[in-house]
Amino acid sequence: MTELLAADTAMGQVTLNVADLDAMTAYYRDGVGLDVLSQEGGRTVLGRGAVPVIVLEHTPELRHAGPRDAGLFHTAILFDSRAALAAAVSSVARRHPGTFTGSSDHLVSQAFYFDDPEHNGVELYWDRDRTQWSWVHGRVEMGTVFLDPNRFLAEHLTEAGAEEPRQGEAVVGHVHLSVGDVERAREFYVRRLGFEVSAEYADTALFVSAGGYHHHMAMNVWRSQGAGRRQRTLGLGQVDIVVPTADDLGELGERMAHHGIPGRDDGRTLAFDDPWSNLVRVRAAT
Repeated sequence: MTELLAADTAMGQVTLNVADLDAMTAYYRDGVGLDVLSQEGGRTVLGRGAVPVIVLEHTPELRHAGPRDAGLFHTAILFDSRAALAAAVSSVARRHPGTFTGSSDHLVSQAFYFDDPEHNGVELYWDRDRTQWSWVHGRVEMGTVFLDPNRFLAEHLTEAGAEEPRQGEAVVGHVHLSVGDVERAREFYVRRLGFEVSAEYADTALFVSAGGYHHHMAMNVWRSQGAGRRQRTLGLGQVDIVVPTADDLGELGERMAHHGIPGRDDGRTLAFDDPWSNLVRVRAAT
């Protein structure tokens, strides 16, 4: 029985429980520049092309999570070029001033950070080519180097991008969670689910990936140390992971069952709760 997720594993859509569906739709559609792929009842799916990125579930009866609760740290949306990233960053900055929280060059990527209208973290980023990443003893070198947003836009924002933020492709590149304990996160996401550790920072943050990516998921305790299981709240509803084939999905189901991790199988997807009740759903691409 294989113990690792397939190398071509990728992240799928992130589902958010939201109180104001119109405001949140406007942020991701008009600000970030995602297309509305479907809208039915209280559910709006946004993405690029045919690829869902963000799903908004209208749940106004739910309360906001506490500031130290486990849950979503940020959803990271990956753009295929600096020009496409610059178009999205410029659009959010113009249409939703005050939501920008910072920017960094992480050596493997360049990233800009925002909070959406309901205070869910959002990262918009672009990856350097993998040949430019540095690995030492099985860990990728990532840093936090100041990235001047004005200079980045001056260098990479095109005339077309300034007028229309929908440039290039965009997908969920990684998802970063707030958790209560890094070692419990390692037990679930690495030893059970099958990611590999790509980076770690003492006992405060863990970065994991499949197939040598810098990270598909990360878990930190920077504001949630000791957090217990979540109640259902506004914010993170579900994280999707996409494995290449139905055989890969079957192997994952067998592995999780072997480790005694309860899950739900609807014949097309597997769903698991991590130790903090973050819902992780896995499906096959084909």
